[in-house]
Amino acid sequence: MEFEIREDGKVDILMPRFKHPIWKRALQPHWKQEFIRIHLDEIGSAIWLQVNGTIKVIELCSKVQTTHPEKLHPPGETEKRVTQFLSLLYQQRYITFREITREKKVDQGKSRPNPPTSSGLFD
Repeated sequence: MEFEIREDGKVDILMPRFKHPIWKRALQPHWKQEFIRIHLDEIGSAIWLQVNGTIKVIELCSKVQTTHPEKLHPPGETEKRVTQFLSLLYQQRYITFREITREKKVDQGKSRPNPPTSSGLFD
């Protein structure tokens, strides 16, 4: 996902207005901007800039807590807020998690187990 850093240091995520090439060609000329801008606040921007594909969520929480301690009160809420933010980004398909992607690939490669023939209760 593309993004820009504004003059104030905060991030704008640039979401394409149209993804399918046909719609993009047909409808894009009628719109002034190619992207929809999602403005992130200071904490969201800090998280977005730290996400690099290798950092673990717990490491991300620790970094954000040390760089912005005054913004995250109480300190015990940092993990909750960061995971909620990352979950929202995931639900909107702005990010993916390697573990989830890996699990989906494994699940697609497996055949479904056969259902049990008997429950053992009525034999």
